[in-house]
Amino acid sequence: MHEEAHSVLRQDPVMAGLIDRHDPYSEREWSEFERLCVSIINQQLSTASAAAVKGRVFDLLNNEVNPEMVLAAEEPALREAGLSRMKVEYLRNAANAFREGDFTREGLAAYSDDEVVDQLTEIKGVGDWTARMFLLFVLEREDILPLGDLAVRRGIEQLYGEGAEMTRAEMREVAEQWRPYRSVATRYIWAEYESE
Repeated sequence: MHEEAHSVLRQDPVMAGLIDRHDPYSEREWSEFERLCVSIINQQLSTASAAAVKGRVFDLLNNEVNPEMVLAAEEPALREAGLSRMKVEYLRNAANAFREGDFTREGLAAYSDDEVVDQLTEIKGVGDWTARMFLLFVLEREDILPLGDLAVRRGIEQLYGEGAEMTRAEMREVAEQWRPYRSVATRYIWAEYESE
């Protein structure tokens, strides 16, 4: 799939440069639940803080990040790892939802992007941004453009607007040329933004 995506994206000279510079697919494979937990931990945190908290939470759970381990973990220990009281609640909500419903790639395969967002955002603590991260990273839907993500917006402004502020409509216009692989393009935007 990436070859086909690259041939579309390389028609944009800026994106062609990013493809030559980065490999945004080098991350390890995450389970569906792990990835949702990471997105919840990352909410409202800088990249560095999020990475530190994630490391401590994963250590606390012995790197077995599954619904059972999250529900068994003591709140004070999770708080000590750097989670706010609300985020502890959100992780537990996610754990309960994963025990009750099928949020695997297979379980959600028949649902449209919007239907998946609707299902996920019923979990208290999972907003639109977190649901779109799930579509992009877990379900690997190919055409997600998460303009709710600050790094994506800043990255587009740096690469396409010479750092000047752009409206979301202008960003969507830039992204038109990436269809139907806006998810792939987004990963390259992040990779560039995080390497700054």
